[in-house]
Amino acid sequence: MKLFTQMTKMALFVASLSFTGSSLAAEPMNLDSLLKTLEEGKSAQSVQNQQREQAFATRQNEQVQMLKNTQAKRNQMLVESERLETQFEENEVKLANLTDTLSKRMGSLKELFGVLQQVAGDSSNKFATSVVSAQIPGRSAFMDELAQKMGSTSKLASIEDIEKVWYELQREMTEQGKVSRFNTTVIVEGGNKAEQEVLRVGAFNLISNGKYLEYNPGTNTLSELTRQPVSRFTATASDLQNAKSGAVQFALDPTGGSILGLLVQAPDTAEQVHQGGAVGYVILGVGLLALLIAIERFVSLLLVGGKIRRQLKDNVARDDNPLGRVMKVKDDYPNVAYDTLELKLSEAILREMPKITRNLTLIKIISVVAPLLGLLGTVTGMINTFQAITLFGTGDPKLMAGGISQALVTTVLGLVVAIPTVFIYTLLNTRSKGLLLILQEQSAGIIAERSEKEHKPWCY
Repeated sequence: MKLFTQMTKMALFVASLSFTGSSLAAEPMNLDSLLKTLEEGKSAQSVQNQQREQAFATRQNEQVQMLKNTQAKRNQMLVESERLETQFEENEVKLANLTDTLSKRMGSLKELFGVLQQVAGDSSNKFATSVVSAQIPGRSAFMDELAQKMGSTSKLASIEDIEKVWYELQREMTEQGKVSRFNTTVIVEGGNKAEQEVLRVGAFNLISNGKYLEYNPGTNTLSELTRQPVSRFTATASDLQNAKSGAVQFALDPTGGSILGLLVQAPDTAEQVHQGGAVGYVILGVGLLALLIAIERFVSLLLVGGKIRRQLKDNVARDDNPLGRVMKVKDDYPNVAYDTLELKLSEAILREMPKITRNLTLIKIISVVAPLLGLLGTVTGMINTFQAITLFGTGDPKLMAGGISQALVTTVLGLVVAIPTVFIYTLLNTRSKGLLLILQEQSAGIIAERSEKEHKPWCY
């Protein structure tokens, strides 16, 4: 009974495996039906197993054949590898023998070709950056190819190559001593291209329309410098381009553009003034004020001096000049004593003194304050410089040099204002004192004349 129960469970398990995909409700099976189902399943599995065994046997034969083919191919490749290795060793021996033979046959030519390779490489770099290439392009390409070819031991230079190297070197030397004209495309201001006549001065400078040009070796193009040098240099460029013959002064850059590049980077006068900042503007403002006052005082003293000189030639006192107003005091007080008249004349001179010496003290103050403002700007700039050094360190010398340069600009501006202001104040002060001295001199003469009248003895 126990064995029957286990067989029943096993049959049910197999039946459940065979009909897992069925979800339909079926009637309960009896034992005969279940036994029949098991027999049919066993027969089907036997047929499937036989098919699988036959397929496996067939594939096993194929795998054996594939293994034989692979082993045969491996043996063939091993034979080929041995042959190639033997051939490689033989070629190494032949190559070494040929190299020795080549070295022996070359003899002193080997040293010649080495020098030729070095010269070609150096000339390639030289031609690439030479301004002569702007007129004669493509020279560096041949030198570069020749240097690379000479770097290979299997290739030698021909007679034509050696002669062309000599020719290019000779042409470079010849062109360096010429002033040539040629037409080419120039990149002008604004990025536009224009066909212009270019004047090449040896291997040093290129000019067009009175402006210096810059040669770009990478693109083989010419362009006007963004900033041209000062007018005294560009004027010589215009003179040279317009000259047909004879000797003309020209600002030549023997470095081929390095000095010119530094010159155009240097700030001009206006940029240096702007570097002074707010303190620099204040200094220029007070300097302009001193200049305006000086002009007004100079014109005023010149006019007053002319009127005083005319009054000296006339005995009639006029009110349009200080001397006439001082002389009129004598006419206003004809009967007073000379000591009283002296006081009246002194009062009149003191009344004229502010008009003659007006604003001179302000000019003197500006001459003293201007260098002090310059010193203030310098100290402020140095403080900013040291703060920048604290933040960024001293790794960049240009940072320190630029900050110190900007700081010293205010000192220069202060001295530029103070020095001429001192001279102007001295000149105006001397002129005003000269006019006051004339007034005092004439006043003393009037007092002396009145004193003589008062002490003149009576005649009976």
